[in-house]
Amino acid sequence: MWISSSRPSERQPAVIRNLLIWGTVAIVLIWPMAVAATSPLLAWRDSIYIAAGLSGVFGLALMTVQPLLARGVLPGLDGLHGRRWHRWGGALLLLTVALHIGGLWLTSPPDVIDALTLRSPTPFSVWGVIALWALGLAGTGALVRDRMPPRVWRRVHLAATTVAVTTTVIHAMLIVGTMGTWSKVALSGAALLALGHALYHSRIGWRRGR
Repeated sequence: MWISSSRPSERQPAVIRNLLIWGTVAIVLIWPMAVAATSPLLAWRDSIYIAAGLSGVFGLALMTVQPLLARGVLPGLDGLHGRRWHRWGGALLLLTVALHIGGLWLTSPPDVIDALTLRSPTPFSVWGVIALWALGLAGTGALVRDRMPPRVWRRVHLAATTVAVTTTVIHAMLIVGTMGTWSKVALSGAALLALGHALYHSRIGWRRGR
């Protein structure tokens, strides 16, 4: 009786911890999406432009989750299970970027051309294009990872994703749009913290020769 009655109390702190982690993740991800989706700036925009903008916000949210999945720190998504979801998340991230750029192309082709050719007068466009190139490099590296030495692949992938997350945050912070100030700061900060966590532990792993 003593053993059976003690087990629920032993599991309770872990359950509370898991709920707090997932609750925090949900708030950080859902809050900016909700603010962007209900922004008054969307009142006169068509559905394609709205979808393109929300795809960009969702992409930044995915960038926040991706390092956590790779490190296996989310409850219930550790080890191989977490890395499997990390690969699916990477594919979904590339899809959201394609929807973001494609939607903007349909609504304003000249602006997209100016951005891709680095002729746009808006600074945030340049950072967005750099993020696009970095994500493309990360995605291409994932496709050919079996042809590269594991250590080389990890360094290239981590470098590309570091550039992608950093420049995406700069891109988002420079835009005065549908994302609220505080929700944008919270999501950008969360993305950088998740990236920093991955960089820190990867550096420890390299020092140990893993």
